[in-house]
Amino acid sequence: MIVNFNGELFQADQLHLSSNNRGLKYGDSIFETLKSKGLTCYFLEDHYFRLMASMRMLRMEIPMNFSPGFFKEQIVKTIKANGLEDLSRVRLSVFRKDGGYYLPVTNEIDFLVEAVVLSQRSQGLYEIELYRDFQHASGLLSGLKTNNKILHVLASIYAKENGYQNCILINEKKQVVEASNSNIFIVKDGLVRTPAIQEGCLNGIIRKKVIQLVNQIPGLEMEETFINPMDLLQADEVFLTNSIMDIQSVTIFRKKVYVTEITDKIREKFNLMLEEHL
Repeated sequence: MIVNFNGELFQADQLHLSSNNRGLKYGDSIFETLKSKGLTCYFLEDHYFRLMASMRMLRMEIPMNFSPGFFKEQIVKTIKANGLEDLSRVRLSVFRKDGGYYLPVTNEIDFLVEAVVLSQRSQGLYEIELYRDFQHASGLLSGLKTNNKILHVLASIYAKENGYQNCILINEKKQVVEASNSNIFIVKDGLVRTPAIQEGCLNGIIRKKVIQLVNQIPGLEMEETFINPMDLLQADEVFLTNSIMDIQSVTIFRKKVYVTEITDKIREKFNLMLEEHL
């Protein structure tokens, strides 16, 4: 695999980051994960502006040349270097330059772009469960896409060990936040609900697109609010969203078996959006 570090291409096994890398030592890093078809990255502009907002919030210095065009150029350059012609998974990481302890010596940044082949997944059985060992903090800082993801790692391990496809995280208020790798939506009697950003969930790109789509579908209502675990059992449908799997229907939560009628309708509209994007 060929990676892109600060605009230069390297074989992955020849790139050696410093032991003082702040992403490694302090989690002082953020990233964007994008899906690309050929050289076209879906919702590239949305990812760019979310990255810029996160960098500003974390007091990272944004280079003068870090424009939307530069962002696209570096991603396309990496996709081309790896000869990826169909679907690919792209990750762009930004971390503060080496130096300092909790207090950095500079707010200047380095960036790393990686791109790998993306295999399409089936829409088969998808069972979820609550992850209760640790809680997800509510608040806006928790909603940034940083590499401080140990809670999500532990929830993913728990899901695998117990035969689930995903786990749902809850915050200190016992409210649903998100899944281990995605945002969550529930549907009941035509009302589509998703946790509000203030609950601590990621401000997901596909979350944003689905909210826009639901607001355009006659007969459906959209609400960003709080969701408690009991709501999962009372829902007609549950689905998850992220930039790689797009929309994933949930099949089972405990003894509850979900239908997918409205989810399928939203997915159909979303797929049309993807086609128009190309």
